[in-house]
Amino acid sequence: MADEYTRAAVRAALTVTSRLGLRAHEPEVLHERSNVLVRLGPLVARVPGTSRLARLGPAWQERDLAVSGFLTDRGVRVVSPATDAPAGPHFAEGLPVTLWNHTPHDPDHRYAPDVVARSLAEVHAALREYPGELPRRGPLDDLGRIFDRHDLDPRLRAEADRLAALLPDVAAQPLHGDAHPGNLIATPAGPCWLDFEDTWRGPLAWDLGILARQGGPEYLAAYPASVDEDALRYFTRLRELYAAVWQFVIAIRFPDRLAGARSALDAYFS
Repeated sequence: MADEYTRAAVRAALTVTSRLGLRAHEPEVLHERSNVLVRLGPLVARVPGTSRLARLGPAWQERDLAVSGFLTDRGVRVVSPATDAPAGPHFAEGLPVTLWNHTPHDPDHRYAPDVVARSLAEVHAALREYPGELPRRGPLDDLGRIFDRHDLDPRLRAEADRLAALLPDVAAQPLHGDAHPGNLIATPAGPCWLDFEDTWRGPLAWDLGILARQGGPEYLAAYPASVDEDALRYFTRLRELYAAVWQFVIAIRFPDRLAGARSALDAYFS
């Protein structure tokens, strides 16, 4: 049974579409983890789920819409913001709600590493022309907000500070921000990226470290550009810390996940 985070997201999505005078549809929950995705006919409402425990305000949703719209306008295949209704962010139940075009896809299909890597390189090439303001510290600022809101093991903040002091001086560019293969869906038209709320201006090693860590080394090998190895080691380690911290955020919503979070913490510091 859906928990209160999901129920609140569905209520928010229905409130927004009713307020906009859109045709009523039976809600279908497509996803209910960091964000809750609620399909309402031709639209999908995206509402914070677990992420509301770490992120206040609509900045992430605004960034997701802006970057996705920019890439759509340049012919890059991404899940695109709604155009037949105002995309938002709208607010209901105290939550920001954004509206997107429903994108049919095969949820079980996984692309080969070379397809994922080339597709990500196309996104990176287009994003280099992105004119909007983007965060400069991305995951480090995200971690700081979590530490300020939640009483976590003090070693986590100390480790984030240690890694921040080691920030390599390498070129920065707009990134996807969460470039793992699960954020690339298989549509009838081909591979399609989604979830640009974590986009920031940083070293390419952040995206490629995620790709390699959550896909495998073959994904990194297939990327059509080289990356500084020292930066890659640093940002892969930062991603590991980031993942460990988010395990504790997830456990706030799902207390049965606390043991797994503690195991992840022990593994990180072992």
